[in-house]
Amino acid sequence: MKISQITRSLLFAGLGLLLIFSQGQAGETPLKAFPERIILNITQSPYSSQAITWRTRQQAAFPRAQVIRASELFHQGISPNTVGAHTTAVDINNQALVYHHSVILNALEPDVLYAYRVGDDDHWSEWNQFKTASDKPEPFTFIYFGDIQEQVHSMCSQIFRAAFQEVPESKFWLFAGDMVDNGPDDDEWEGFFNALGWIPRTMPLTLLPGNHEYPDRRFIPPEDYHITNLWRPHFTLPENGPKGLAETVFSFEYQGVCFVMLNGNEQMETQAAWLKKTLSMNRQPWIIVAIHQPVYSISERRDRKEFQNLLVPVFDQFSVDIVLQGHDHGYARTIPLRNNQSVSGKEKGTVYVISNAGPKFYPPSSRYDHLMAKTGGRQPLFQSIRVEGDILHYTSYNYMKQVFDVFEIRK
Repeated sequence: MKISQITRSLLFAGLGLLLIFSQGQAGETPLKAFPERIILNITQSPYSSQAITWRTRQQAAFPRAQVIRASELFHQGISPNTVGAHTTAVDINNQALVYHHSVILNALEPDVLYAYRVGDDDHWSEWNQFKTASDKPEPFTFIYFGDIQEQVHSMCSQIFRAAFQEVPESKFWLFAGDMVDNGPDDDEWEGFFNALGWIPRTMPLTLLPGNHEYPDRRFIPPEDYHITNLWRPHFTLPENGPKGLAETVFSFEYQGVCFVMLNGNEQMETQAAWLKKTLSMNRQPWIIVAIHQPVYSISERRDRKEFQNLLVPVFDQFSVDIVLQGHDHGYARTIPLRNNQSVSGKEKGTVYVISNAGPKFYPPSSRYDHLMAKTGGRQPLFQSIRVEGDILHYTSYNYMKQVFDVFEIRK
């Protein structure tokens, strides 16, 4: 009797394990078909378009996005518009293919809340929302982050959540490079997206590459020095930059501000010429530039004199208001500068900011202390920047949402 009960128990246990294993195997394919790493990106015209990118681990027959005014989402008889996606297959470490999909939603109306989802047939994301920009100058706020780079999932998730909680009205987030430590490593991008959670599904991001999105030039031949092959599949960014630098150098306008994203890793002379041409056509009252490597470095290990020679004359000529930077794993804000020195009287100057959002810090240098208004901050920071009429309000916070630095620029 006891042997029979044991046998029967073992049999039921074995059948249960087999059922669980079979369900896991059967459920594997649908999971691979569901969208992941969904992200909104700023376009060249954010008042009338929106870029969306996502990934599946299985090839989709008809990947697409559906979009509808959020106010009409629950109305019967009103169907969403459908936009087919462009798909890029990416080989991960010569082990598996994944599929990145992207769409740009065009002909949207300014200042309207939209709902959207992405997917294929029965494998859809949840419905998410985004709001288009206004097509005229209006007050708005955005968040700027310096380097994240290390312990992105375990530590930097705190800074993202603090930023979202402290500045929920932000219209987009700007990352000044080094989102990961090793750009070609897909696992590190997994950590980046996990740290962000659902935020990039509703908060558009604009990103520019740092040196860690490139290989280490010390160990490779010059012809192999290019941005990681994972950059363009993951993000759909404006392609109005110089030839060969699409989606790493670009500009866009947002409610009275001309934003220019530069790539400090290559072709700087080409970028300087493009920057001058771009700013010569600008009609927006404010100009904000972002670049990963600083113009006035606070690191003991480096000093970018070529940036001062190439970029500062252009910044001065067109009265750039503020330059947002990373790379030096610390914090610094200059006084208003022109021609590499402080401005006098009512002369217009440019403020240069370096910030750091991750747990890695470098020893600071005193090289440019005479140009600095604020330095320090061996702590992760994020910055809220609000443009309101003729005033730019800037506030830097630490990961506990405590104010670290405040200043204003007035036109």
